[in-house]
Amino acid sequence: MNPKIPIIFLFTAFFCLLTNHNTYAQKREPTGIIKGTLVDAETKTPLIGANIMVANTILGAAADTDGRFIINKVPVGSYTLQFHYIGYESLSKTDVIVRPNRITYVNVELKISSIELKQVVVTGGYFPETDQQPVSITSFSQEEIRRAPGSAGDVSRIIMGLPSIAKVNDQSNSLIVRGGSPVENAFFIDNIEIPNINHFPTQGASGGPIGLVNVDFIKEVDFHTGGFSAVYGDKLSSIMNITFREGNRDEFDAQLDLNFSGFGGVAEGPLFQQKGSWLFSARRSYLDLLVKAIDIGTSVAPRYSDYQGKLVYDINLNHQLTLLGLWGDDHNNPDRKIAVKNDMIVYGNQDIYENTTGVNWRALWHKSGYSNTSIAYTSKKFKEDFFETNTGMHLVKNRSHEPILKFRNVNHFRLNKTNSIEFGVEAKHFTTDYNNFYAEYTDALGETVPDFTMDSRISANKFGAFMNYIAVPFHRLTTTLGVRADYFSYNKNSTISPRFALSYQLTDRTSIKGSTGLYYQNLPLILLSQNQGNKKLKDMLAIHYIFGMDHLLTETTKLSLEIYQKTYLNFPLDPTQPALFLIDELFYRYGFFFNHGQLIDKGKAFSRGVEIMLQKKLAKDFYGLASAAYFRTRYKGGDNIWRDRVFDNRLILSMQGGYKPNSKWEFSLRWIYAGGAPFTPFDIDASRTLHRAVLDGNRINAARYPAYHSLNVRFDRRFYFRESNLVFYLSVWNAYNRKNIATFFWNENENKQDVIYQWSLLPIFGIEFEF
Repeated sequence: MNPKIPIIFLFTAFFCLLTNHNTYAQKREPTGIIKGTLVDAETKTPLIGANIMVANTILGAAADTDGRFIINKVPVGSYTLQFHYIGYESLSKTDVIVRPNRITYVNVELKISSIELKQVVVTGGYFPETDQQPVSITSFSQEEIRRAPGSAGDVSRIIMGLPSIAKVNDQSNSLIVRGGSPVENAFFIDNIEIPNINHFPTQGASGGPIGLVNVDFIKEVDFHTGGFSAVYGDKLSSIMNITFREGNRDEFDAQLDLNFSGFGGVAEGPLFQQKGSWLFSARRSYLDLLVKAIDIGTSVAPRYSDYQGKLVYDINLNHQLTLLGLWGDDHNNPDRKIAVKNDMIVYGNQDIYENTTGVNWRALWHKSGYSNTSIAYTSKKFKEDFFETNTGMHLVKNRSHEPILKFRNVNHFRLNKTNSIEFGVEAKHFTTDYNNFYAEYTDALGETVPDFTMDSRISANKFGAFMNYIAVPFHRLTTTLGVRADYFSYNKNSTISPRFALSYQLTDRTSIKGSTGLYYQNLPLILLSQNQGNKKLKDMLAIHYIFGMDHLLTETTKLSLEIYQKTYLNFPLDPTQPALFLIDELFYRYGFFFNHGQLIDKGKAFSRGVEIMLQKKLAKDFYGLASAAYFRTRYKGGDNIWRDRVFDNRLILSMQGGYKPNSKWEFSLRWIYAGGAPFTPFDIDASRTLHRAVLDGNRINAARYPAYHSLNVRFDRRFYFRESNLVFYLSVWNAYNRKNIATFFWNENENKQDVIYQWSLLPIFGIEFEF
């Protein structure tokens, strides 16, 4: 019997029971409270007297002398809040969820209007933009992430629906942004850089199978897919900037969760007589418990847990301290028998511990600007042993400890209404320990690579400084001129990165925008430190060129078009494998970097494409996002031949959206189509002779997988009780059970080519109980 069937029946019965209970509870017509603050986006000073309205109701409020507002006795449901202040751009905040006898906090920043008042046509403010980043940015609220079909509350998986993201594998959170590898992405939470936001993180990159960040902590996410400002450095492709919400400053609240990620809870409350707040969560996976109890169709049972916290304290009205912590521990230990049963090429033991703890000081300066200064400690510890399934050979021993002490300061000052500056510094101190062993192995092309022992302690520093000048030189035009300088003591490389962006408002509904700049990145230390000669390598470089246009079809619907070109230089190559693109090794091997000798920096690549996106915000009962992208991404190896990279889907189509007939029900879906990605076929004769995978060196990335497409559907049901509420959702991934190929592999037990598929039809449920 299919183990998924009783799970569906169980939760359908549970759902029906709750529906009957909820009918009785609704007779009391519960209400909640909306509270928040309204400040200037550039200076963080309060906007006294600003108007706040609950759309399609008579409810509203005005901001007091501290910018605070409160709206009492709001019937439970989902609302849009509208914010207006003379001389500022209006803003509409969708998906404001009011729950029974609870406080919903909405903190908002407004921008000074760059258009003269007499010429302003009110467009609702559903799509705010930032002057510093006019191009290649998409924002999501906590509710948009929570409810997204196919995301399971994972912030990375909702991003995968954007046209900028190539489709590689359902079972991985690796973000392939405009042809760039997962090595090229950075993540920030509240001004603190987080090396990886996934459980079982890929060492040296940003991917992993499942998200670490608790979506219930998220206030909003800004995802930059290119052309980002000089504030961010040492990355070539993308920046994900996550803002955590504060805890409840007025009362204790709690929440219990059971979903795809595991089971756990969230608690929050006031601190020091409402001068601050605290927020804490703990989660644990349950797959290992299910495997022990029942047959769920797999015997691989990874175990992971995470803990997250945020503490906020107001020293006074102008100074605030925030303490942030994220901790994760991951464990997996399949044996050889399990590996054979589940078509695993390698097996072994994994114990991974990752944590980031930091404090941020936000200071407001003389009503003309503010600064954020953070100090953080990050640590990743790997204790891994991998064995080859066919032979049982000890392939890799990884005993890595990668602690980093970080300092980051960012300052924003408005000189006058049309000019402002942004500047700051960064510093990182590395004390990395590697005690690793890589056995002799046969590489992807059938050549023998000798064993290698890596036993080193590395002490190094990175320094960076940056500045942006934002100006409105004349009516409707906004420009940003930036530059940053970086230095890495390990290889003594220093770089200068100029950047420029502009936005011009053609009409009240149409704007054009553009950006260009240089982006440098150091090689991952796990790769760079394998040979002393690698210190001579230049830093990887990407040159961005982006042009785009936005047009508001209605106040809640925006059409966007962007054309981009990324030129890559100085990429590492292994002279013994000149046809392979080393930085993509994580995808055509086992998910980690192997040992290499001295590298050369002659690799080149490019990525170019066009993206179009139509986004409809939830103003009443419908929301959606449809997008299409056509792109090419190629590389030139050491043999001077241009080849497709493994992320070259070429065509990506995506449609997602939802319908909310009332405050209780929501129905949504997401469909994605991606052209087949390139792969290198096996040399069948050589593979049979050696009883292991050997790629055909004459056909590197010359074949393509079948096209990928998948439909995810979901429904949500909210239950409102007098002093609590419950959310139940059921989602079906790959609803029509498309057999999407993840990869071909060489089945060493049967000595033949075989196939691994991505997710089949998979029901996902979730329960959230707030009290």
